Amino acid sequence: MKQSRPTLGKLEKYMTVWVLLSMAMGFLLGKLVPELGIWIEQLQVSDISVPMGVALFLIMYPTMASIEFKELVKAAKSPKPAILTLVGNWMVAPALMTLLARLFLNSYPQFAAGVILLGIAPCTGMVLFWILLAGGDVAKGVVITAINALSTLILYTPLAALYLGVGGIPIPIDPIAKSVILFVGLPLALGQTTRRILLKKKGEAWFRERFQPIMGNTAVIALLVTVIILFSLKGEIIAEEPFLVGLISAPLLAHFFIMASLFYIIPWLLGFQYGDAVTVAFISSGTQFEVAIATAITVFGVGSGAALATVVGPLWEVPSMLLFVKIAAKTKHRFSGSKGS
Repeated sequence: MKQSRPTLGKLEKYMTVWVLLSMAMGFLLGKLVPELGIWIEQLQVSDISVPMGVALFLIMYPTMASIEFKELVKAAKSPKPAILTLVGNWMVAPALMTLLARLFLNSYPQFAAGVILLGIAPCTGMVLFWILLAGGDVAKGVVITAINALSTLILYTPLAALYLGVGGIPIPIDPIAKSVILFVGLPLALGQTTRRILLKKKGEAWFRERFQPIMGNTAVIALLVTVIILFSLKGEIIAEEPFLVGLISAPLLAHFFIMASLFYIIPWLLGFQYGDAVTVAFISSGTQFEVAIATAITVFGVGSGAALATVVGPLWEVPSMLLFVKIAAKTKHRFSGSKGS
């Protein structure tokens, strides 16, 4: 029995509306009350924003509680999705992002550098929530993101040096380790512990009908809070430099939808089941912006165009992922063995 998709009710049904409203609310807060963004940024522990960290944890915890441990073991024995995702993350994504950066940002080399750094950093965290929401295989997602985290330690530095043509790029160990531990490892451990305790004490029916809907709503609310925080932090930049933000956004959005579409279609052509295909698509197209931001600041400086480009990336992650969830739901019936949605 695989992980079940949470029952989110009206929050899920109208999520597009809530996300758009959250983006607008965050933008207005950042523009009208810029002190709020400063205050939020100051609430940090070990370089991690406390409000953002709490919100991300609350997104991931219900996702991890939905997985059965035996599915993780089973996922580890199915290498094809992992292999295809690694090809996408490390061979296709960096080259594609470099091409798009040169196409859209040829006159802005530092912006191009920041965008390329995003393209090289594969996602290892919140993408699991989107896989669950789309009805993908979260257990395989956990296994693949763990492989991504390890491969990032080996491949990120040489690929960044190759595509940027800049020497002395450090391995971003700290943001990788923190992201994996806090937003994958810890939620997984606590989620599985909660699952075992509640199933034993309350039974499977109570867990599915009572606990999962509540946790699903909690995850969505935490997601909306994340959107508000992101747009409140960058609201002033968006208002002051809308052209530059739009220019940086162009290759980022193009990269996401090209990668997501390509690595959704390829599994379909290879005869993958829908759950594996959508998992591959989301992980292949996602980026770990914490790694890119840390690298851009270290190499180019906190006030650089590269750093600015990397912080624009997270602004579009939620709306882009949400749109692709809807696209996947509409095309699920195209896969063999999948029922129409």
